[in-house]
Amino acid sequence: MKKILALVMAIMMMVVAAGCGGSDGKSSGSSSAGGEKKITMGFSQIGAESEWRTANTESVKQAAKDAGIELQFSDAQQKQENQIKAIRSFIAQGVDIIAFVPIVETGWDTVLKEAKDAKIPVIVVDRDVKVADDSLYVAKIGTDSVKEGQNVFKWLDEYMKKQNKTPRAGGDQFQVVVLEGTVGSSVAIGRQNGFKDAMAKSEDGKKFNILASQTGEFTRAKGQEVMESFLKSDRDKIDVLFAHNDDMALGAIQAIEAAGLQPGKDITIISIDGVKGIFEAMIKGKANCTVECNPLQGQLLMETAKKVLNGEKVEKLVYVDEGVFPADVAEKTLPERKY
Repeated sequence: MKKILALVMAIMMMVVAAGCGGSDGKSSGSSSAGGEKKITMGFSQIGAESEWRTANTESVKQAAKDAGIELQFSDAQQKQENQIKAIRSFIAQGVDIIAFVPIVETGWDTVLKEAKDAKIPVIVVDRDVKVADDSLYVAKIGTDSVKEGQNVFKWLDEYMKKQNKTPRAGGDQFQVVVLEGTVGSSVAIGRQNGFKDAMAKSEDGKKFNILASQTGEFTRAKGQEVMESFLKSDRDKIDVLFAHNDDMALGAIQAIEAAGLQPGKDITIISIDGVKGIFEAMIKGKANCTVECNPLQGQLLMETAKKVLNGEKVEKLVYVDEGVFPADVAEKTLPERKY
């Protein structure tokens, strides 16, 4: 019996050994389905200053989850130094790819060179950067802020003609006040330059004058504060408000009403982003138009990241689709909005 038992044990050990070390070459490691290594992305967001930015963040997080990409997320709270620290942390962690929304255009050369030296590709999202060597990032995806500014003036020029508007203070020029975005940010620079460029090239450009222009920092509270200042100086002169984003426009609407004026009527209001809040304001007759800046960039980002890591060629500059939405389509369009 002892010999039989020993023989049985020996056979069992041989079977187990064959199962553990089979000769078919397959690994028993922890790779993901299909044998693919799980991608880790470090992503630095500028903050949560507006409805648009919140939608942008949610889009990136959801797209990463859908794509099976592990996202290391960092909120810079509107400080470039926080973003630089985050990018260096991503490099130290050895992530596969880095993506970030730059708060301002300049000051990125050193940290992006560090990422390149570590052989970690970088994708710029939403806003632009100015670097001495554009090989420091592999692609930029997002929106065309210059075109957005141009679209603002194009719509405004046509609207004032159709409505047979005349300057409130008399004369032959419409007086425009501008709520600019964050100082030094590519999106604020692009929108302002696009607006001015379109105005300069238009046959009717001389009918418009920029009376005042000041940063509202892309926030509703600051937009209201700066608009109050504009109204104290030129309450009866202002014909048009151009806000670089919808949140500042919504803050300005409160200031205009507090000054005893009718937003959307006494002062024509056009802004950029296309968030639900401005559609609701247009339905109430308190705003006139929004030029879309599409925050739903997450899926495109994840698709681009996978292509880069697979060694596929990607376009250096990729824009998402955007539209222009005047007040007369707001009620119909609002239920379709995703942000």
